[in-house]
Amino acid sequence: MESLGAKGDGLAESGGRPIFLPQTVPGDRVRARITGERSGGFKGTVIELLEGGPSRSEAPCPFYGPCGGCALQHLEAAAYGAWKAGLLGQALARRGLDAGRLHPLVQIPPSRRRRVVLSARRGGRTLSLGYHERESHRLVDVEACLLLTAPLNQFLQPLRGALEAVLGPREEARATALDSETGIDLLIESSHELTLADREGLAAFAAEAALARLSWRHAGETQPLSQHRDPVLRFGGTPVVPPPGGFVQPTAEGQQALTERVLAAVPDSAETAADLFCGCGTFTFPLARRLQVYAAEADEAAVEALALTARKSDRPDRISAECRDLARTPVSAEELSGGDVVVFDPPRAGAREQARALAQSDVPRVIAVSCNPTTFARDARTLVDGGYRLIEATPIDQFPWSGHLELIAVFER
Repeated sequence: MESLGAKGDGLAESGGRPIFLPQTVPGDRVRARITGERSGGFKGTVIELLEGGPSRSEAPCPFYGPCGGCALQHLEAAAYGAWKAGLLGQALARRGLDAGRLHPLVQIPPSRRRRVVLSARRGGRTLSLGYHERESHRLVDVEACLLLTAPLNQFLQPLRGALEAVLGPREEARATALDSETGIDLLIESSHELTLADREGLAAFAAEAALARLSWRHAGETQPLSQHRDPVLRFGGTPVVPPPGGFVQPTAEGQQALTERVLAAVPDSAETAADLFCGCGTFTFPLARRLQVYAAEADEAAVEALALTARKSDRPDRISAECRDLARTPVSAEELSGGDVVVFDPPRAGAREQARALAQSDVPRVIAVSCNPTTFARDARTLVDGGYRLIEATPIDQFPWSGHLELIAVFER
């Protein structure tokens, strides 16, 4: 193996075309089988490891290999950190961009993941609960996960028992669990239609497991089954109740690192901010401590949670919230005119249309948060071509042992 690709696969070469081999490291000598094509090259699988490279390490998780949740547990820690730190610079370089000042990688250690999405499938008498294999519908049954907080790990076995009691043969479910400040918030999504006995059993499970809230989603409709407490997260000191299954930053430490850097990038003279792709207010409420904030997001439930919290706050006039699909109807340059700061934090697909509108605006400071260096670099190119300068960027690793990378970057006119 010669190097690592952007997703963590080892890279070799055949006939001038790359070969992507998972769970290999630079210096490995392997026997491999080609299984298909990928990104102008080939993908394959390792048949035999003949000789390990110098950065190869023993994976700490007993489920590593079949489980598709992690890609790089076999890579020694220092080599992993160096590879992860380089992802942002590489993505920018491919777009002909310089970060100005590229800060060191901020690493969030394992066992901090407070939000997890698990898949479940009932076979005969047994139920599998865990993560899918890489590029497969096969499910790897896991008893514990090194990424998760202790409360989430302790919750896996009770959740398994609850799903076994409800799901019939060959039925499936997806469970999104959030370790909130007041207890676990659980959303179960399934095509299974709940009976009265199911509802009673799940309510008893929620009480016994001391869940903050339990919801069930069927055919697109979310039903509350049990709520003992509001599941609370704090954004800038403000308690917010996210919607069932709603997106939040995966770790509290990552949220804090991003929030601190967002606030530090806001000029002292600023009076107004637009928070685009705001979710349920991760950055809205910290910004609103001293700024007038317009918040926009396509997820109606998230906007409702944000707006409800704002109305209950001691300064409800500080925040205006709008449910708006920013991919279809981006906030225009005219609407942004005269504003001091824009923060945008899009999903992995990025903010192509919104970046185009921003590039035409007169906003002096733009702060970008992203979980995908590739789409961020594309959008950064749009901003720079529109007259902005990329003055600094910080990579933040909230996703240990994976190819995913969070980042924050600052642009100015």
